[in-house]
Amino acid sequence: MTYEIDLFGVLVPSLVLWSVIAYLLARIISKLIARVGLYRWIWHPALFDFSLFVCLVASLVFTSKEFFS
Repeated sequence: MTYEIDLFGVLVPSLVLWSVIAYLLARIISKLIARVGLYRWIWHPALFDFSLFVCLVASLVFTSKEFFS
């Protein structure tokens, strides 16, 4: 697995890429949860969104390690 990605001569950690992808996925899932109305059953929506983001980052890193190493 590559730990750094070359973007136009700038070395960027691969965790930044996975974090951006996870953020976009978390926003999409959050919008879907809000549209369905499940936030009324969630005690602390901001904490739930943060934990969703952390779970998505972890799952992306682990799956990338499995497929790209």
